[in-house]
Amino acid sequence: MPDGNHHRPVSTARLLIVEDDPRLRELLVRMTTEWGFRVTAVWSGEEATRLNREAPFDLAILDYHLPRMNGMQTLRALRETTPDLQAVVLTAHADLGVAKEAIHLDVVEFLTKPCQRNELEQALDRALRRKGHTPDIPLDLPPSHDSAPGQPAKTLEESERDLILQSLERNHGNRAAAARELGITRRTLHNKINIYQSQGFAIP
Repeated sequence: MPDGNHHRPVSTARLLIVEDDPRLRELLVRMTTEWGFRVTAVWSGEEATRLNREAPFDLAILDYHLPRMNGMQTLRALRETTPDLQAVVLTAHADLGVAKEAIHLDVVEFLTKPCQRNELEQALDRALRRKGHTPDIPLDLPPSHDSAPGQPAKTLEESERDLILQSLERNHGNRAAAARELGITRRTLHNKINIYQSQGFAIP
């Protein structure tokens, strides 16, 4: 359905899409090109790493379950060339181990497949702001209500948040101690806490 707010260019940032499902890859390319990104799409982490060495990207959308190199391994390789590359990771299910990796790599956001258009817009908006761009993505989008009611599975974002809040509680709100326990920098922890506070969560 046509939506007048969604046809304005949002950015000329270089965006790398790494997705091995050709149908989803094509859909992601179509949407993000429509939003004004300069898009390159590949199916493997190895190809993504090679292209990024030739001409670094600003942002990346990564499927977690890639062949040979998974999405997090690919992000680590990309960051060797481009330390400030901002990434959105797509995944089919939540996993605590992956959530811990997300904390270490300071992923902008995890989105559960199939992700909704407004979720991807908002994630890319956050990624652009981290890069210092001023995006033109509408910020008044309604929340998505497409999840099945009563679905017990947590998203990776929720799992990550639980890990951080539980660590803060165990350490009686001591952020330095929580950062050491989680194996992350105090700056990364501070950024996460700011996000959770803006979402209305009580911080120990």
